[in-house]
Amino acid sequence: MITKKEIKHLADLARIELTEKEEGELVRDLGKILGHFTELNRIDTSNVAPLTGGTSLSGVFRDDEPERTSDTGKGKEQFPESFGGFLKVPKVFE
Repeated sequence: MITKKEIKHLADLARIELTEKEEGELVRDLGKILGHFTELNRIDTSNVAPLTGGTSLSGVFRDDEPERTSDTGKGKEQFPESFGGFLKVPKVFE
C-alpha cells in the first residue's frame, strides 16, 4: 500500500505541488492501481509460454524499389516564387 508520505516524496521529486485533498485522492487511486497488480501476481502463469512479440508475421516489409514519378514539379505554380525549377523560400539563417 502506498502512503501519504510516499506521495509527498514523489511530488517533491516531480516538483509539483499537491493540496491535502489531492494527496488523499492519489493515495486512494494509486492504492487501487497497485492492488490490481497484487491480484495479477496471484495468477498462476507457470504453464503460459512467454510472448516474444505481438505477431508471428515475418518479412512484412516490401523491398525498396526506385520508381520514376511523373508529378515532379506539380503544384509549383501555386507557390509564390520559384527559380530554376526550385521553390524559392525566405532565408532561414543570415
